[in-house]
Amino acid sequence: MSRQEPTERSGDDERNQSRDRPCIRVSSLEKSFGDEGVLKGIDLTVETGELLAVMGPNGVGKSVLFSCLAGSDHPSAGTVEVLGADPTTRSDTTGFLLQDALCVDRLTGRENLRFYEQLHPNFTDDWREYVEALDIADDLDKRVENYSGGMKRKLELAIALSIDVPLYLLDEPTAALDLTMIQAVHGLIREKQAEGKTVVVSSHRPMDVEIADRIAFVADGRVVATGPPDELFEAVPTVVETRLSNAEALAEIARGGEVFQGNGGVRGFLSADSVEAVDLEGTADAEFEIVSPGYTDLFNYYTRLSPTNGR
Repeated sequence: MSRQEPTERSGDDERNQSRDRPCIRVSSLEKSFGDEGVLKGIDLTVETGELLAVMGPNGVGKSVLFSCLAGSDHPSAGTVEVLGADPTTRSDTTGFLLQDALCVDRLTGRENLRFYEQLHPNFTDDWREYVEALDIADDLDKRVENYSGGMKRKLELAIALSIDVPLYLLDEPTAALDLTMIQAVHGLIREKQAEGKTVVVSSHRPMDVEIADRIAFVADGRVVATGPPDELFEAVPTVVETRLSNAEALAEIARGGEVFQGNGGVRGFLSADSVEAVDLEGTADAEFEIVSPGYTDLFNYYTRLSPTNGR
């Protein structure tokens, strides 16, 4: 008995260390294709049970980063640790949704589901719930090649979320979906987190920030800012809006000379000096108006005018 007690404590210690250890730890990650560097020194930590949104425009390397996290691609330099191990050595801990990569087009939706049921030992019957929630239950007997982009995305989500694993990597889960369906997908993702799962989503759609505990903004192959949404909003400079016809005047005083179009007008970010120098509190027909920053402003600031590039 005395020889068994240390063994039991050792097992408990190992489980406690697993719970305390970050789910994902990325250090100095680089990935190149030939002479083209896509990831240029990514440092990122994801805690167990966290819902992290990796945000950035198309083409900044989000999908490449997710492929490295899933173990389907090898870094050119740096290290990736997922659940305490090299992700290339095991595939049973991660559900990976890579855009336009899960479904076999010549099979029906139902045949794709059966394929993954046979392929993955942790595939569950939860897909029945997901196809109803995503409104594709009546389309399962159609070939995927006849699906719209949104229908295909829904099927891919149903497949990825039906695999019972500790970690979900969802690359652009709301791509090609309308507003109502985006809200439904957000609900499904929150349910996964409520079950104790770790979820990492990537997106170029600012509204996907809504579900995140924490955001990592990626620009130029690097993580330029991380933090909870509230903290990141606090660091956003004053946002000013004006008419579209007044865009050039705003660009003259905006940070980096950048203005962003939307909602029938244009917006820009002002430094403290610019705010003091410009009359922003005029009459109702004033040229400029201070507005509260929204998710789109947050996205534009950190991906287009990131503090790390001095703009």
